[in-house]
Amino acid sequence: MMEFTAEMIAGFLGGDIVGDKTVKVHTVSSIEEGKAGSMAYLVNPKYEPFLYTTEASIVLVDRSFTPQREVKPTLVKVDDAGAAVLRLLEMYNAARPQKKGVSERASISPEASLGEGCYVGDFAVIEAGARIGDGCRIYPQVYVGDSVEIGEGTTLYPGVKIYEGCRIGSRCILHAGAVIGADGFGFAPNAEGGFDKIPQLGNVIIEDDVEIGANTCIDRAKTDSTIIRRGVKLDNLIQVGHNVQIGEHTVSSAQMGIAGSSKIGRNCFLAGQVGIADHVTIGDRVKIGSQSGVDKNVPDGEVRMGTPALPGIKFHRANAVFRNLPELQQRLSALEKAVNQLIEK
Repeated sequence: MMEFTAEMIAGFLGGDIVGDKTVKVHTVSSIEEGKAGSMAYLVNPKYEPFLYTTEASIVLVDRSFTPQREVKPTLVKVDDAGAAVLRLLEMYNAARPQKKGVSERASISPEASLGEGCYVGDFAVIEAGARIGDGCRIYPQVYVGDSVEIGEGTTLYPGVKIYEGCRIGSRCILHAGAVIGADGFGFAPNAEGGFDKIPQLGNVIIEDDVEIGANTCIDRAKTDSTIIRRGVKLDNLIQVGHNVQIGEHTVSSAQMGIAGSSKIGRNCFLAGQVGIADHVTIGDRVKIGSQSGVDKNVPDGEVRMGTPALPGIKFHRANAVFRNLPELQQRLSALEKAVNQLIEK
């Protein structure tokens, strides 16, 4: 178990210590759940009351922060507590023991290429023609299909499945159960009233520094490629249809669905349970609110909410009217009654 003293943490972050510089921590916690031996942090002022009750041994705070009363934990004051927490988490993660070696229970084709320093876990399968870059981590029960290419430093967590011919970039993270390159949902009605399967002959290309959440599925293209550009972050339980393209550094929360051949721009934010119809183009820097349904193109920099998705201000105005519909209906009925009475006179 790794331990860090307040003095070590302050030295790493260039912070000031208020309290016992020798106190040790071995984990990180939220301030409301802090226990002895943990380091917590105060970023949002609304959590300040927890500072006076937390059991955490060390709390990171902004340098400008002044407690309103006595605190039990040692404080480490830094210029930006939020940024400091991120640096510490990265340091802690880098110091954790790393998986090493290739399991005897893994099945690796002699025609596959495995880079230096890779970890391959039990019952992982790497097929012929696959090329794995240096320093990759392939956890148990991962499947890497024929002629798949994976860049250096990429991590595939347990149960990831990558179908043949797909390409994954460097320093990517694919979480458990992600499926890359399954067939797109392509069927054509036939004369008998059924459906004929349309062959899906393309692949999936995932560029560098992409993170894919657990049980997210990215379908292979009918022809050419489904493309996830550099720096994209996709949450769990997302469906990306065939021939979709997602631009650089776009982020999506869980349970989003993108139908085939749609194009998403760069630096977009798509909230949870967003649905995007097929052949829709969404521009750069677009924000789409939770549970919105998008069936038309969206220009750069726009905000969309609702189903069908409306511009943000228009949605809020419409929603305000919707909330008042019962009262408006009563007023309308009263007016109709008054008009009818005037007509009768």
